[in-house]
Amino acid sequence: MTDSSSALGRERAAVADACRRLGAAGLLIGTAGNVSVRVGDRVAVTATGAVLAQLTAGQVTVVDLDGNVVGGRLRPTSELDLHLGVYRRYGTGAVVHTHAPMATALSCVLDELPCIHYQLLALGGTVRVAPYATFGTPELAESVLTALDGRGAALMANHGAVTHATTLDQAVEHALLLEWACGVYQHAAALGRPRVLDEQRRRAVIEAALARDYGTTHPVPPAQEESR
Repeated sequence: MTDSSSALGRERAAVADACRRLGAAGLLIGTAGNVSVRVGDRVAVTATGAVLAQLTAGQVTVVDLDGNVVGGRLRPTSELDLHLGVYRRYGTGAVVHTHAPMATALSCVLDELPCIHYQLLALGGTVRVAPYATFGTPELAESVLTALDGRGAALMANHGAVTHATTLDQAVEHALLLEWACGVYQHAAALGRPRVLDEQRRRAVIEAALARDYGTTHPVPPAQEESR
């Protein structure tokens, strides 16, 4: 392994920041989970055995798209094949894998998370549950890649969840949204049979969102200096 700790320094720090944010939100527990971001043919990814809620940039490893370590001193996550597979197949920019409590709970009982709220359309609608396979195996990676087809998120049966997006911030937001939606489903199912948005209602939401620029964030304009 190389000791080139300067490789992708900004991205390594961003991965560490993302892990601490997810840890503070309760989506990353102990060493369970992993996060990565891609820049060209390099990927900054969490190291195996790291306590993610306390992660530092030095605990983020840099690999190429073949999985060879090119930066950092630590061994990358055991789910590296999954991360690299998402990058190769979908050309995405960042991947987040968590053992978030509600997502993990639903992954143990559902075959899919239905589209019960229009915000799930940000993830592609219905969230598939990838069949179970042992962690860190090519079988698991392939199972999850199939479940992600046309989606920004998937549940992993009896395991957890994975999200991806163009940017790391978006992938984190997807993970937070997925956990929220899983919680909503769990609460609704405890009260009765959750209603599911059909295709017509989903199309109407998309049309309304496009017409109203819904979901686009706008930065707060800088304060104007008071004129004297």
